[in-house]
Amino acid sequence: MRLCFLVEEQYRHDGMPLEVIHQLRAWGHQVDVVWPGRSLIRISEAIQAGSHDAWVLKTVSGGPGLTLLEAAASVGLTTVNDVRAIRGVRDKALAAVIARSKGLPVPVTYAAARPEEFAEIAEAEFPLVVKPADGSSGRAVRLVATPDRLLDPVDAVEPGGAAGPDGAGGGLLIAQPYVPNSGTDLKVYSVAGELYATERCSPLHPAHAVRERQVPLTAEVAGITAEIGDVFGLDLYGVDILLGPDGPVVVDINDFPSFRQVPDAVARVSAAVLDLARRGTRGREASVREPVREVFAGEPVREAGREPEPEPEPVSVAGLPTPPFAVPSVPRTNWPAASMGGGR
Repeated sequence: MRLCFLVEEQYRHDGMPLEVIHQLRAWGHQVDVVWPGRSLIRISEAIQAGSHDAWVLKTVSGGPGLTLLEAAASVGLTTVNDVRAIRGVRDKALAAVIARSKGLPVPVTYAAARPEEFAEIAEAEFPLVVKPADGSSGRAVRLVATPDRLLDPVDAVEPGGAAGPDGAGGGLLIAQPYVPNSGTDLKVYSVAGELYATERCSPLHPAHAVRERQVPLTAEVAGITAEIGDVFGLDLYGVDILLGPDGPVVVDINDFPSFRQVPDAVARVSAAVLDLARRGTRGREASVREPVREVFAGEPVREAGREPEPEPEPVSVAGLPTPPFAVPSVPRTNWPAASMGGGR
């Protein structure tokens, strides 16, 4: 197969996706790499030629790569993930609205151009978690204890962004009530339907010692993660979940994340990219929902009570271990409003 990877400047030294590119080439596939932030691109020729089986994007929010991916999709080329799905989660304000409208346990979310505008929120809802709507990798996320702390300086600035007086890059901000938690984030990854749960230290609690590791995946969290894939039409994604006093709460969704602590992540993601390039990504509109699904950790998500469709010839990936846990059948859940109450 012939693939084109769009790799933003921020990820030019990252193992994900560079190691995936090396793996695909080692398997005999042709992989072209385009660096949107530091190269001249003959966009008409490169995209309209249609010489690639799929285009793959490792993007930063607001980076130039997403426009190139959208251009490829506009002429009918396969993109990984589906370009509409990426746009839906890259804007955290938009993602929060879509997810809550579908009944997912996402915090009440406020949006403002300037942090001081969040002072209109009732003091009872503080502390707030404030972050850029187009942020990534935990940058510029902060916990604001009281309204009078909204204008405190922000240490982290989005790459390439011009710092304003509040330290942010000048775009839209979102705020969510803080969910009391242990200081540990649960990060659940989906590799084309295979689910893996890991835990790591929360960016809001850097002093809390947490060993990053793979952990068992509960039926409730598996159901939420699979539902997010359905709602947004994502195939390769990660979900940040907090285990709050009222149950799991979704605080972030990322397309093509790092897949840290996923066993043999490079081989698994490489195989998934090839499979998606052959069969096409989900490409569903955000309003489309599939039937009740049966979810097993580390196994493809499929409709309950139906035999899976015949698979194409699989990519041989020797030595991949089977995850040591399984999740029973997960019904569609209507999460109560009480579980919607917080941010990171």
